[in-house]
Amino acid sequence: MITKNIDMADFLPEKDYIRVSAGESVRIVREMHELTVTQLALASGIPVATLHAIENDQLKFSGEQLAALAEALQVPPAVLMATGGTENTESAAG
Repeated sequence: MITKNIDMADFLPEKDYIRVSAGESVRIVREMHELTVTQLALASGIPVATLHAIENDQLKFSGEQLAALAEALQVPPAVLMATGGTENTESAAG
């Protein structure tokens, strides 16, 4: 059996990942599409105040709102369902 000394310097360091909340994901994707909150509200049918609350993690979006946001932002719903951040216990109205 041939053994080789392993030099840890030959390996890449572990990557650091940024954890974002679902609301932050919505804001990030909206900004990538260069949309205002008002434009996203018109495209998704979700009121501006509700979108502000979602993006600021004050409200959690419903399944219907998730589908509307994903369609308006042209991304799969999973993109908006980030892990990490603050767990919200309230449901967004509208």
